[in-house]
Amino acid sequence: MAEMADLVHIEEIMRKRLNEELYQHSLGVAQTASLLAGRYGVEARKAYLTGLVHDFGKSYTPAELRRLAERKRLALDWVALAEPKLLHAPVGAALLAEEFGISDPQIVRAVALHTTGGREMNLFDKVIYLADVIEPGRSYSGVEEIREAAFKDLESALLLAVNNTIRSVLARDMLLHPDSIEFRNSLLAAKKGMEGG
Repeated sequence: MAEMADLVHIEEIMRKRLNEELYQHSLGVAQTASLLAGRYGVEARKAYLTGLVHDFGKSYTPAELRRLAERKRLALDWVALAEPKLLHAPVGAALLAEEFGISDPQIVRAVALHTTGGREMNLFDKVIYLADVIEPGRSYSGVEEIREAAFKDLESALLLAVNNTIRSVLARDMLLHPDSIEFRNSLLAAKKGMEGG
């Protein structure tokens, strides 16, 4: 994979574009994604790279993210457009090719989904989503329970994670993206053996 040869260069770009806290978070997600990948049988180096670049969109202001979303003609719903915190994932994913030369559809998709999740996430998407939630720098109520579950039962850990995220969004009186609800419902339905999960 061509992207892997440029990993050091990509790390340099990320270090320059992100503040130190966000850069350390990205390294933590990369390392955690690589470990989860090894546990669940997805490509560890690709997971590392995806974790590294997953928050690239956060290097832009909300106004810049809106302009970039328009320039890239992203089909975004009103919730994503109204809540700037949600824009960094799809916009960052759309910029990977021009900023880093990363065009691998698996990486692009996982970056786009890492904030809200979605109904039909594949194993790679789920690994990246979970790595973002449990990386070592994360400190919030419930994170230890999610970390403990993460290497035992991926689906249970994801359900804990999305439930925690939804509670946090509601507590802060922010808009809740419908994709997060779809993600939660699909996990829960699958766990209960229901159709559509």
